[in-house]
Amino acid sequence: MVTAALLGTDRRTPPVPLRAGQSPAAALLDAAAVSTVRRRAALRPAPAGERPAPAPADPRPPLPPAARRRLSLLLADRGGGGGSRRGTAPDLTELLPQWLAAAQEYGYRAPEALLPALLDAARARTDLRPAALALAGPRAIWLARLNDDWKFALRGFGGTAAVPGPEDPEGVRRLWEEGLFAERVTLLTALRRRDAAAGLDLLATTWAAERAEDRLMFLDALRECLAPADEPFLEQALSDRSRTVRATAAELLSALPGSALAARMARRAVACLGLGHDPGPVITVEPPRVCDAEMERDGVAPKPPSGRGRGAWWLGQLLEAAPLDGWREVFGGRGPAEVLALPVADDWRTELHDAWCRAAVRQRDATWARALLGTPAAPAQATEAAPAGSSRDVAKLLTVLPEDERAAWVAQFIAAHGLSDAFRMLGVCGVPWAEPLGRSVVDALDIARDAGSYPWSFSGVMGLAERCLDPAAADRLDMLTAVTEEPEGASPGSGGYWSEAFLRLVGTLRLRATMHAELSGGAVS
Repeated sequence: MVTAALLGTDRRTPPVPLRAGQSPAAALLDAAAVSTVRRRAALRPAPAGERPAPAPADPRPPLPPAARRRLSLLLADRGGGGGSRRGTAPDLTELLPQWLAAAQEYGYRAPEALLPALLDAARARTDLRPAALALAGPRAIWLARLNDDWKFALRGFGGTAAVPGPEDPEGVRRLWEEGLFAERVTLLTALRRRDAAAGLDLLATTWAAERAEDRLMFLDALRECLAPADEPFLEQALSDRSRTVRATAAELLSALPGSALAARMARRAVACLGLGHDPGPVITVEPPRVCDAEMERDGVAPKPPSGRGRGAWWLGQLLEAAPLDGWREVFGGRGPAEVLALPVADDWRTELHDAWCRAAVRQRDATWARALLGTPAAPAQATEAAPAGSSRDVAKLLTVLPEDERAAWVAQFIAAHGLSDAFRMLGVCGVPWAEPLGRSVVDALDIARDAGSYPWSFSGVMGLAERCLDPAAADRLDMLTAVTEEPEGASPGSGGYWSEAFLRLVGTLRLRATMHAELSGGAVS
């Protein structure tokens, strides 16, 4: 081809096929273009490979046109913004997960042309993956098999559209035996929601042959619909060869107050606590002296972490797994609040209350959670400062309460104590925030601004407000966007920052309202 190009097609016929009506020069240029593309792609000329099977159908409805354009804009902007939050424009990177969650509620499917960008976004941000994969649907799996950059989709499929129904038992069996691990977890979860016993029976058919890490994930899938009928299976799992599987099985059994394991743990725990008189009633404590093989089988870890005594470590695990309802009889008919008010001998109070906090969370016992939390204006010991994720975690205790009660408790806490210790509490409240909670947050931010508080210390709460406040609050917040005079001793420039922050909050709320209108297909002003 090079010689023909140098000499000219009039003097040298190019070694390329000619189409009907095509000149030799045009044929040579076409062949050179094809050769260039092949060279740039680093591929040697070869016979065409087999075409992949067509993508599976997705019967869900398409996005409304305005919502499709919005998703395109959000995906295009996901790499921008930088690390600074100065300015009044909404942060589009934080609006993308909200948009995905809202779209999931409507049951839409992602536009085919935006699937690659959607998967790229989910690859970069793990927090987007469940909602992004649910929106992408079964075609995410199809694309992931063709592109290693998206192989995370093979491990975590977020939708249930492809799960066979009860009228297709053969399809259920085939998917369970031949499907990807993520598809099997999705199948098990869907079956458990539909028929818990059928889901457990399916798991039992392959349990012995599963890998330890897979057995652990399958056990975790039983948590949502846990029922007394699961006890025999979980009792067998206490003898599993994997320590983590045994521990998870013990945790699930202890969440069933009527299980045999819960009864065994209760007997051990009751033997460690008593009600004495010195001269009034006082809780006495005698921790376990040994951790025997039966305790280990029931999930008690024998080796304490660094800095913990063995007796305290074992006692805490027993109290955490023992049914909370049993303490009424042990302590003379007293309810949770009365038990917690009793003095505890020998400085064991913190250890006991920590364990009861964990037990209330594990057993989802709202009565004990209320007693441990206390009243918001004068919170109990459990609300004192504690490391994130510790057993005395107020946010975890709040998750036990009904959503409305949880929001009301946090609203009253903020009204009494401000926002300093409320960030993690706000994170477990339902979205959008209930009106009393939203009002408490805005009032606390307004008070902080008027007091000349260091504005950047509230950026986390302000970010939560942008994501969680009801968009209907935007008009009421307009009055807070004006630049105010800075009080004496205030941080320099704080007035301008607060104004920008409130302007961004109002703009974000209004944009969220527009996004919801676009998704609903309604008119957008």
